[in-house]
Amino acid sequence: MAVYTRFLTPVAVTAALLALTSCGSSEHAVDEKYYLVATNIKLPYWQNALAGLTRASSQLKVAAEMVGPDTYDPAAEHEAFQKLLKREPRPTGILVSPADPNIMGPDIDAALRQGIPVITIDSDAASSHRLFFVGTDNTKAGSMGGQLTASLLKGKGNVVILSMPEQLNLNQRLRGYEDAFAAHPQIKIIKNVNIKGDPRIAFDSTKELLAAKTKPDAFVCLEAIACAEVADVVQRENQAGKIVIVAMDTDQRTLEGIEKGVIAATVGQKPFTMAHHGVMLLDQLHHHPLQPLFADRINDSFSPVPAFVDTGATLIDKGNVAAYLSQRQASGGN
Repeated sequence: MAVYTRFLTPVAVTAALLALTSCGSSEHAVDEKYYLVATNIKLPYWQNALAGLTRASSQLKVAAEMVGPDTYDPAAEHEAFQKLLKREPRPTGILVSPADPNIMGPDIDAALRQGIPVITIDSDAASSHRLFFVGTDNTKAGSMGGQLTASLLKGKGNVVILSMPEQLNLNQRLRGYEDAFAAHPQIKIIKNVNIKGDPRIAFDSTKELLAAKTKPDAFVCLEAIACAEVADVVQRENQAGKIVIVAMDTDQRTLEGIEKGVIAATVGQKPFTMAHHGVMLLDQLHHHPLQPLFADRINDSFSPVPAFVDTGATLIDKGNVAAYLSQRQASGGN
């Protein structure tokens, strides 16, 4: 788990960056363009991020684009990032959500050495020299879900986790769940399923687990695509209402599962906010550049920028899902 030496809200970060220097121009050149690099970019989660990216670029009157593979493919994300580094004119700034920080860390450092500011969003690469991370406090988000799960189980039961253990942010969420469950010794995590970015693995694994001798009392999903599949199987097996399902993020099928009462709740992140605020910060960093750009700011106690900007998370259940859907529609998200 990364150790963050700074913590600020988005508004405070913007104010801090504006105060970095009194020199520099705020005029936008015609060739300024910002990029967001991610994987599985057709997912509703990333389409919501795209809405934030688009809103920010419109407000700034600059170009912006989201790139990356349509499936969960860390190697393809690496290739997409490498292509950006070869573009002319070069990117004005890059937001990136590293699927594998070990792969993307050197790419981030290469961009910074070329003078391109890079901010991580959603998932971090804290061993790189990225300027800072804008996203969810994932341990806190996991703790939020864990406390709800423990309450719904009344402090007792077998839990199955669905995750992708190579991703730092998902491991941080798992730690949050484990911390919450530590106060309830009769709650046991009996299996951690690696879905490898494939919803079919979530579906098949849930079917097998429901047919096993020791059946789970709860399914917890640490990423966006699994719990809709879990809910589908639970409904097919006539177990709706008998098994607790706590999801992550706001996939449309997940929200429908909440409306139907099959999924108890989901921990909703703010990808729109991450991308929107990330571009605003990149714009400030472009017009008021840090000197030097390539530096170890995570461990610098006098860094002019924070290491971490928390965009927050909220529990969405049957009581507030309608309000969430209304807000999403107003934002232009998906």
